[in-house]
Amino acid sequence: MNNTAVYQPGVCNIGPAEIRRRRMSGFVGLAIAVVFLAVAFALGWAAPWRLLVALPVFLSAQGFLQAAFHFCVGFASRGLYNFGELGSEETVHEAEFRRKDQRKALLITLLAFAVAAIVALVAYVFPIG
Repeated sequence: MNNTAVYQPGVCNIGPAEIRRRRMSGFVGLAIAVVFLAVAFALGWAAPWRLLVALPVFLSAQGFLQAAFHFCVGFASRGLYNFGELGSEETVHEAEFRRKDQRKALLITLLAFAVAAIVALVAYVFPIG
């Protein structure tokens, strides 16, 4: 991964401030997932209810993946990038660049979904007590 802070279609669309924001959302989602599972197992929730852990895990995985890839899924869907301060987005004008960004956003979303599905499945099959 190139560490230069410039927009690269389908590769990198956020800089350090946005990366920190994505990483923080990953930690928040992770904390919510851990608390959810701790409560679920402590209270003996039925397996189908434990599948709901997929929601915070998906948010966590998406945050961490976006930070790792230096790429924001939301910006890609709106045709934006940001290497400055938070809130100073710029527009991607080239249609081909937007397509590359959307493909990368889809990859990140699918990876986050896979992580969430695996964790939810493990929570589902893990025996209580």
